[in-house]
Amino acid sequence: MVLEPLNWYTNHGGAFLRDSDQAYAICRAVNSPSCKILFDIYHQQISEGNLIPNINRAWDEIGYFQAGDNPGRKEPGTGEINYANVFKAIAERQTKDGRDLIIGMEHRNSMKGKEGEQAVIDAYRAVEP
Repeated sequence: MVLEPLNWYTNHGGAFLRDSDQAYAICRAVNSPSCKILFDIYHQQISEGNLIPNINRAWDEIGYFQAGDNPGRKEPGTGEINYANVFKAIAERQTKDGRDLIIGMEHRNSMKGKEGEQAVIDAYRAVEP
C-alpha cells in the first residue's frame, strides 16, 4: 500500500494527507514494509517545496515516485521543477542505499501526436542522471 500526499492548492482541496512528513509519520506508526509513501513530485512541489531535502527526510518510507512538472502537470522541463537535480539526488541515494525505486510518469504531454511523444522522450533523456 502506498500513501500519496496531495496538494490542497491546485487539485485536491481538503484532502487529509498533504505533506510528506505526515505520510512519513503514518508509515512509521504502521511499522510495516507493506506501507510506504508515493512521493508525487508534482504534488509535493506545490504543497511543500524543498523537494530534495524532503525526499531525503522521508527516504526510508518512500516506495514509489511520480513525476509531472508544475505548473501544468506535463513532462519534465515544462515548468519550474529542476528535474535534473531531483533525479540526480534520487539516483545517488538509490546507489548509496542499494534500493531500486521506480519513477512513474503521471503527467500529460505538452504537445499532441508524435511530436508530443518525442518531446516526452527527449525531456526524460535531458534530465536523466
